[in-house]
Amino acid sequence: MDIKIRKFCTFVEEIMIDGEKTIQGKVNKRSSAAVIIKNPFAGKYVEDLSQLTEWSVEIAPILTKKALEAAGMEMGEVESYGKAAIVGGNGELEHAASILHPKLGKPFRDEVGGGKAIIPSSKKMGYPGCTVDVPLHYKDAAFVRSHFDAMEVRIPDAPRGDEIVVILSITNCGRPHPRVGGLEKDEAKCEDGLR
Repeated sequence: MDIKIRKFCTFVEEIMIDGEKTIQGKVNKRSSAAVIIKNPFAGKYVEDLSQLTEWSVEIAPILTKKALEAAGMEMGEVESYGKAAIVGGNGELEHAASILHPKLGKPFRDEVGGGKAIIPSSKKMGYPGCTVDVPLHYKDAAFVRSHFDAMEVRIPDAPRGDEIVVILSITNCGRPHPRVGGLEKDEAKCEDGLR
């Protein structure tokens, strides 16, 4: 069964000032791309969800390219990433899990130039216009505290009851003025995905 896509949406933040302090150097960018797809399993229980898992392999490169293009970012600029899904009321959370977890990671990492850290994720049941916070971590070392962040995404008319919203988010930065200590990006060994 082919993916039935209703629409794509992209969201870009360019942060210039945070906490009354101007950001020095590069423009801090966060970008999300979302796709709204028809949920083939809405309204029924299905044991085999592999169709959604396979769709993720097709969806991930498209969304990543859209997020990069919308923000005017190059693959090598990506520092953080995250993923999320919202399932409409006739679906179930496992439908989001089947898209986000088994196979989406590899094609997403391929499009952002690697990534050793786990891709943080969020999933929820929702209704048109509900929000989801897409968690963000540094892509090569999950414990880099300056990059613990999130990007809120909301689509006014999605998800409908028989839809799933799939979102991939990327940044070229951490939080604008990190000062809570912990492992810094320049100190990370980036060997095991943690530190």
